[in-house]
Amino acid sequence: MSYLSPLLNRSGAVQAGGLDAGVAAHYGEPNREQRLLAGYLGKPGTAVVDLSHRGVVKVTGADRLSWLNTLSSQQVTSLPAHVGTELLLLTVQGRIEFDARVVDDGEGTWLIVERDEAQPLTQWLTSMKFMLRVEVADVSADWAVLGSVAEVPEWGQRLVWVDPWPKVGAGGYSYTAIAEESHPGFERPWREYLIPATELVDAIGTRPLAGVWAAEALRVAAWRPRRGAETDEKTIPHELDLLRTAVHMAKGCYKGQESVARVHNLGHPPRRLVFLQLDGSLHTLPAAGSEVVLDERVVGVVTSVAQHYEMGPIALALVKRSVDPDAVLSVNDDGEQYPANQEIIVATDAGQVVGRPSGFLRAPR
Repeated sequence: MSYLSPLLNRSGAVQAGGLDAGVAAHYGEPNREQRLLAGYLGKPGTAVVDLSHRGVVKVTGADRLSWLNTLSSQQVTSLPAHVGTELLLLTVQGRIEFDARVVDDGEGTWLIVERDEAQPLTQWLTSMKFMLRVEVADVSADWAVLGSVAEVPEWGQRLVWVDPWPKVGAGGYSYTAIAEESHPGFERPWREYLIPATELVDAIGTRPLAGVWAAEALRVAAWRPRRGAETDEKTIPHELDLLRTAVHMAKGCYKGQESVARVHNLGHPPRRLVFLQLDGSLHTLPAAGSEVVLDERVVGVVTSVAQHYEMGPIALALVKRSVDPDAVLSVNDDGEQYPANQEIIVATDAGQVVGRPSGFLRAPR
């Protein structure tokens, strides 16, 4: 049976679809919920978002961190307790298979993923145990996730994953052409709290709820890629600027490392993530998956769409690297055309860092 959150019983709740099926898209006031989540007039956000449809995988055992280090793109051998990071599991060709939010509590390592990836991830990790002291369990049925922009004081003892985005981590690399401090992601600090599923309703208390539409709008505005939305079977980390938070360029070997290094040092990612400011005069939004068009040529695809409470209709899209960064694009949704101004996320000349001046983009740390 598909998952349905108990919070869908709240007044006004409208269930989301797609990746977010099973939780509320909104509770009747999407714009107000977004403001309460983001915070406004200098006040921190007070709303929280039901993300209980997320998958949760727990890894225990003395070898857990060193083992995950050998498998993934991230350096986690010495990951301090309660410090959030992100890791990717890749194919030999460097394509993204899993993207996990990671936090360790000193006794176990928790991986937060999309719901339908928890079981496949558990099965794959279990197949890679060999003789190591690790145990892997899909605990999605026992644990729920709640998201917030601001810290929730009454949840101070709860385990929380703090999103490292957009700070360039140790061993990471920025593919944007803007100064790090100007990145819009800093306007969206993000936390995901792990709550026992039986305590989900009580944990909310009287705190206001925001639907996932609100969370998605803030994510898109922060240029934050999401597994299952910005990814397909061909996606490599470079295309989404994920080298900044999910890849350590100086760690030991892992599956896909050679491909990651080859594109980074000698080549260019074939596609690049862009932010689109959509024409709002149609009073509708194009669907994710709509074509991105330039001069009647299809040059990309819309991956995420949202209605932002300040900016209006916005989107993320993957386009060909060669697309003119100054061109006004058009989004085609079944014949309906939406003019779209693009804002560069991944630079058109990202990659090929061997021989580049040290100040190009952002040097590895």
